[in-house]
Amino acid sequence: MSGEEHKTTHFGYKTVPEEEKAHLVHGVFTNVASKYDVMNDAMSLGIHRIWKDAMMDWLAPRPGQRLLDVAGGTGDIAFRFLKRAGTGHATVLDLTESMLLEGEKRAEAAQMADSLDWVVGDAMALPFRENSFDVYTISFGIRNVTRIGDALAEAFRVLRPGGRLMVLEFSHIPNDLMQKAYDLYSFNVIPRLGQLIAKDRDSYQYLVESIRRFPDQETFAAMIRDAGFENVKYRNLSMGIAALHSGWKI
Repeated sequence: MSGEEHKTTHFGYKTVPEEEKAHLVHGVFTNVASKYDVMNDAMSLGIHRIWKDAMMDWLAPRPGQRLLDVAGGTGDIAFRFLKRAGTGHATVLDLTESMLLEGEKRAEAAQMADSLDWVVGDAMALPFRENSFDVYTISFGIRNVTRIGDALAEAFRVLRPGGRLMVLEFSHIPNDLMQKAYDLYSFNVIPRLGQLIAKDRDSYQYLVESIRRFPDQETFAAMIRDAGFENVKYRNLSMGIAALHSGWKI
């Protein structure tokens, strides 16, 4: 047996074979798809909307740009991008078809239908040619990817020279006391909300654990640089509960 067959990764706090993670993540988001947007509001008290608007402020979409939004789920980022750009095109890619189907039901999807594509696909093997997009975004999704480095390499490949990567992800609060308080909330409240609203405690237990396993801001910035991006910077949101990372394909 080759070494490849023995590689493992994390699924929350569990260790699993690499080849099983995508299936497990797919199961999580299939289970929660119908309640995903409601749960986002409940878990963050609506603050995720402010974070996504901050993402658009820094991104500053321009007319005519082509966006690839990976792990784009129900379309939140794509809708915001198109509204800000005025004209352009957004491709929403997600591993889980049921998430995309929920997005297509939203009123914005019908209004922007001529400027939107919905594609089932894997962040580590994007079904697009190199140099195809002006902007690549991924929000609260990269921590679920089996090999983050592979996803960042694919982002670099499909972006045009001068293209921009932007990642919105849960991160680490620099203050230890505040991090502990946030952990208490996350582990005690969010799985219970998952059970109450989505009838699925286990999926939200995984989501909380996956946040804790994600690298801190500086470590993730280094991973983006390793993928070939330049002028890599990050901004903390809500004291580091989430962070925006930006990089350019020069």
